Amino acid sequence: MKPSVIKNQIEDGSINIEADRLYKTMKILKTASEFNYEYLINLTAVDYQEYLEVVYHLFSLQTGDRLEVKVEVDPQEPEVPSVMDIWGSADWQEREVYDMFGITFSCHPNLKRILLTDNFEGYPLRKDFKLST
Repeated sequence: MKPSVIKNQIEDGSINIEADRLYKTMKILKTASEFNYEYLINLTAVDYQEYLEVVYHLFSLQTGDRLEVKVEVDPQEPEVPSVMDIWGSADWQEREVYDMFGITFSCHPNLKRILLTDNFEGYPLRKDFKLST
C-alpha cells in the first residue's frame, strides 16, 4: 500500500485496516516521511460481540498528529500480525490484549499471559466470558 493511498483513507484522525494489510501499513505509518508516527501511545481491543477490534493509537512527535488505527478481527479466529518489531513498546500491550481478549499476535516472540496464570481458562474482557458463581 502506498503512502498516498493510506493518506486518502484517513478520516477524522482514524483509519480502518484489514488484518492482512496491518503490518505493511503500520510500517509505512512509522517510516514514511508523510506520516512519521514514531510513537505507539497504546493498543487495546474491544469486543463488539459480532467481531473483535484491535485499536492502535499512534503519535507523531514531529507534527503532533495523532492517528487511531482499527482492525476488525473474527472472534472465531482472532489473529493479527504483531507490530512489536516496529514499536518495541507493543510487547506487553500485545500480551495484555492476548491475555484479556484471546487475540493472537502472529510473530510475537513471547506471546504468553502477562496478568493471569498460565492455567487460567478464558478471556475475561470478552463478552462471552462466564463468571464463576
